Amino acid sequence: MGQRVIFDHYRPWPDQVPPLRRWIHSIFCNARLLANISHSRYTRAKYLQLGIPAEKLHCVHNGFDPQRVGTRMAAEDAKRQIGIESGTKTVVYTGRINHKKGLELVLEAAQRLPDHLFLLVGAGGHGTIEALASGVKNVRIVPWQQADALARYIFAADVLLIPPSVKPLAEFGSTVVPLKLYLYMGSGRPILAGDTTDIREILENGRNALLCQPDSVDALVAGISALTSDSALARRLSEASLADSRHFTWSARAGRIATILVDRLEAVPVACSTWNRAHNRDWLLESRRWAGHLIRRRSWILPPR
Repeated sequence: MGQRVIFDHYRPWPDQVPPLRRWIHSIFCNARLLANISHSRYTRAKYLQLGIPAEKLHCVHNGFDPQRVGTRMAAEDAKRQIGIESGTKTVVYTGRINHKKGLELVLEAAQRLPDHLFLLVGAGGHGTIEALASGVKNVRIVPWQQADALARYIFAADVLLIPPSVKPLAEFGSTVVPLKLYLYMGSGRPILAGDTTDIREILENGRNALLCQPDSVDALVAGISALTSDSALARRLSEASLADSRHFTWSARAGRIATILVDRLEAVPVACSTWNRAHNRDWLLESRRWAGHLIRRRSWILPPR
């Protein structure tokens, strides 16, 4: 009892489960809770809106283990190792394959780009996306891979894809800056993602990635075509993302958290705002909205407006 605490979590709980707001306010304002570590500025902002002191709220982005990438290899060498003909234009997605990831958009783009091979790596069964992909000749569904095998698929990519959709966050509230992003950066291959609030915390359009309009097949097709037809652009973006990745390793993250921990252990406790009428009104309104969502959708997570 009485131990000081630092909490590290990625979810914006005040928005996703509004009935918890008053309890979160009470816990986070306790003098023994020294800091909350969020994985994105997007999430940190949700706790600031609740009136939690800024001194207690810190954004430390996630990272990756460079050993998972291994020794870099040329794209054509990697393609040969996974049985893809040299010169094939490849678009690679890695991660869970389900209806929550915006992959329907990717399948539509594949039909518009028949001279590109789309590799969706990470299947664990035969679901909706696998069924839809079965009718698209230039889409290959690949089972979940161990780290060394996964690296070959990543290096084989002419385009590494984070599906440019607001669906994962807007409909399911499940993704804020996906972990695969950091692994992609560490591979030194060109990245295409959606121009969304969370992604822009890490990627900058035209500098270390291409960002396209979310949920637009036309924009996705144009982005893929730009990267596979302009080798100078692809190389420039890849080099920049690789250089940036050095700031996003797990070791770098641990160092930043250690600094926060030392600072907060030595800091004087900060005063917290009281729970006021505005907080109470918003809490009740959003809790009602959450209850309606729970009844209609059978989901505990309330997506953002």
